[in-house]
Amino acid sequence: MTPAARIQTAIEILDRVVGGVPAEQALTQWARASRFAGSGDRLAVRDHVYDALRHLRSYTALAGGSVPGGRFAMLGSLKATGIEPASLFTGQGYAPLPMNEAEHAAMLRVPDPAALPDAVALDYPDWLETPLRDSLGQDFSAVMQAMQQRAPVILRVHARRSTREGAGVSLAKEGIATTPHSLSMTALEVIDNERKVAKSGAYLSGLIELQDAAPQAAVEALPLRSGMRVLDYCAGGGGKVLAMAALVDAQFVAHDAAPARMRDLPDRARRAKASVRIVETDKLGDEPAFDLVLTDVPCSGTGTWRRGPDAKWTLTADRLAELQKIQAAILDAAADCVSANGYLAYMTCSLLKGENLDQITGFLERKPGWKLLGERLFTPLEGGDGFYSALLTRG
Repeated sequence: MTPAARIQTAIEILDRVVGGVPAEQALTQWARASRFAGSGDRLAVRDHVYDALRHLRSYTALAGGSVPGGRFAMLGSLKATGIEPASLFTGQGYAPLPMNEAEHAAMLRVPDPAALPDAVALDYPDWLETPLRDSLGQDFSAVMQAMQQRAPVILRVHARRSTREGAGVSLAKEGIATTPHSLSMTALEVIDNERKVAKSGAYLSGLIELQDAAPQAAVEALPLRSGMRVLDYCAGGGGKVLAMAALVDAQFVAHDAAPARMRDLPDRARRAKASVRIVETDKLGDEPAFDLVLTDVPCSGTGTWRRGPDAKWTLTADRLAELQKIQAAILDAAADCVSANGYLAYMTCSLLKGENLDQITGFLERKPGWKLLGERLFTPLEGGDGFYSALLTRG
């Protein structure tokens, strides 16, 4: 594919995403229908799409547009990178159609970037302005700017099977350069050849996993000890329970209200040489109480906008309210699984106070006898995703 053809493909995919199709789904469907596209083409198109979604409003404004769409987004993207759009919007072959008079005129009417509303310049929905500012305080602008950038690739080293230095040496032998990440003692940031990680010996043998540094740091802070009974109440793909199993030898149990989310967990556990028992909801009540229950609850994902930027534009106030009700219900149910002297951990990949401290405050009001031991909000300013963690125990 020519560079211009890649731009046109990105425009078509972006139009589908803006229309409501999840970005990953749109990209996968295009790749399956476009066998002619090589791996370099697929990667280039993906990069175009995700970069445009991170900057959907600012790129649209830069191109003089008012309604976000694939064409304006890619015109703005080219302009932002110093490329003359007319050099690729030629209409020749599979290139985008040439700019028309209205588009040329719109480009000339581009406002001063300093005059743009923050929600446009920093690329977030208008309705989230107040919740984000209230949650982030003086870090608001810096965090929103960070969310416009691509997220780093972070690895978690299996601490019981390798040192971070040893894993780094192993990866270097396969041409994958890494550097220790300051946020977690098990985290390595990939600085070169990130696309080779999934086929590396270190990954295939379970010495490393892909996991952001913030959740790694949150797991390290848990009161884990050998022999304890630990329940991952919302296990999903198993990232948190495997991170815990890589730190201590304990009895780990995984549960999820949607068991299909755990379908990859057995294979991941075997690769990591970890013992994790899966328990379905109807059997959970038969389990003895747990020393530690972790609830990594469904959330808005505002902390992971760098990785899934289409979530910025699909989240609604109604969906956020629904998620907050689910979070409260999970906290209440998970608390019943905790032993008398046990711990309850609450985690989200959200930046919003309404999903974080407000949930803990509400729980403590509903459940006398519990107390908050500590909480922490991670932001991209620390080099990881946005992530929240709180630890509670019975008072």
